Amino acid sequence: MKIPAIKKLVEIYSIEELKKAEDAIVEGLTLPIDIEGEDEGEQLTHALAASWIKNEMQTRDLEFKDALREYTKRVRASIS
Repeated sequence: MKIPAIKKLVEIYSIEELKKAEDAIVEGLTLPIDIEGEDEGEQLTHALAASWIKNEMQTRDLEFKDALREYTKRVRASIS
């Protein structure tokens, strides 16, 4: 997971565009948007993270850094 790649996605794409990219990765289709990542797993991680963060920014009126902090807390909790 690379924070600069996630930030770029949050800044450029809508939640709908990110969801379409998630679906394309899962289905093995060509990506409709440019997502950085060494492989499909990392690209999917970036798309999922950006979508979640963007949603939090919109629904909870958070800044990127605060939404990112919430996301990383969730990730750490899920692997602990």
